[in-house]
Amino acid sequence: MHEKSLAELSQALQSKSISSVELTQHYLDRIARFDSTLNSYITVTPELALEQARAADARIAAGNAGPLTGIPLAHKDLFCTQGVRTSCGSKMLDNFIAPYESTVTSRFLDAGTVMLGKTNMDEFAMGSSSESSYYGPTRNPWDTDRVPGGSSGGSASAVAARLCAAATGTDTGGSIRQPAGFTALTGLKPTYGRVSRWGMIAYASSLDQGGPMARTAEDCALMMQVMAGFDEKDSTSVDEPVADYSASLNDSLKGLRIGLPKEYFAGGLDAATAEAIQQAVKEFEALGAEIREISLPNAELAIPAYYVIAPAEASSNLSRFDGVRFGYRCENPADLTDLYKRSRSEGFGNEVKRRIMVGAYALSAGYYDAYYLKAQKIRRLIKNDFMAAYEQVDVILCPTSPTPAFRIGEKIDDPVSLYLTDIYTITANLAGVPGIALPAGFANGLPLGMQLLGSYFSEARLLNIAHQYQQVTDWHSRAPQGY
Repeated sequence: MHEKSLAELSQALQSKSISSVELTQHYLDRIARFDSTLNSYITVTPELALEQARAADARIAAGNAGPLTGIPLAHKDLFCTQGVRTSCGSKMLDNFIAPYESTVTSRFLDAGTVMLGKTNMDEFAMGSSSESSYYGPTRNPWDTDRVPGGSSGGSASAVAARLCAAATGTDTGGSIRQPAGFTALTGLKPTYGRVSRWGMIAYASSLDQGGPMARTAEDCALMMQVMAGFDEKDSTSVDEPVADYSASLNDSLKGLRIGLPKEYFAGGLDAATAEAIQQAVKEFEALGAEIREISLPNAELAIPAYYVIAPAEASSNLSRFDGVRFGYRCENPADLTDLYKRSRSEGFGNEVKRRIMVGAYALSAGYYDAYYLKAQKIRRLIKNDFMAAYEQVDVILCPTSPTPAFRIGEKIDDPVSLYLTDIYTITANLAGVPGIALPAGFANGLPLGMQLLGSYFSEARLLNIAHQYQQVTDWHSRAPQGY
């Protein structure tokens, strides 16, 4: 059953050819068998999962089930889940049991889904490899010596290894799309404000956005139907009508204008990835799309702008973790200052401390105008580039990462090299536009990814384009050997 897509599992549950309890137990058995190697989960919740599965079977029997009722999912461990540990991959929150349910997980509960557990991630979502987790690195099921990407690497690894039917992730600078590219998945970063951030532990508030990670665009459409929508509890949520994301999946691509940004295909891009995207271009042309070269002239400024803005917001957001109200507290503090210093220095890992210091520096007196304000001006220029591009084309096609998945430990001591792995994904977060990553091929057994970027609230169109591509290719249907 684990080889079936979300849509296929939904049909099997609705036809009662399998029960949610049977399906949930099947995934729990696979987690017990494989996850000691992959480390894709931080917390597994078997008793809760089976209880939710029994409730889902009752809903199905009563005839009031939805498309996702009874489907076993996993959630990235920064979505608060009432009564279940929400650690954010950090020692700081190792003992934190969330007292309430995030909007995203609450909506999935209302839809009747089953939560198998919480997935591993870079600490506080700060990373591009899932190596900075307090609970150890997650491994890529396509090659367990390699990273699955980050920060949503646990979700990516779990879905790719068929240890859940699908999973939630978050994307601050590419943290859904880059792991999807590294693990042959489909991952959607929605428009900023499309999915509620309430109950999602913040890294950089103006950039973070939750989204689905699944095998196919069709599966992501089913998940988005649950996740999307206005939330009055989230001040950044946009009150925009939610489309029927599955209704337009089979629309024709005839006349679609696809832009290839010349800046993304210059030096630094792996030859195999470039070739895979060129092959994808031919598939899109065969489907009726028109290909045009475009320019995003300020794209090269995205990395420096992002690594001022995101750490600045992080330094503010993480100031709440002080050892006083919740989370890790140091032993026997001498006084209040000692409590703050030692709780934070012992509770946070190196990458989190590095970004807090960078952010605090960028916001400090005398440097705010030189760094933070200038970075925000660059952000506006990048947004303007996208708006100008969308006057010429409907979507933008580009890589998700310069290379396939790299080896665990390869970049851990070189933060700048690690930051550069996000060079193609960060612009979408700075501009707030949606993007979908999908498999485009393989090189030496490793997945190669590409992404489509659309204008605001064009998620339905992106899912349609990705689905049409997946109807004529089979990259998304391949599974890692042994799983």
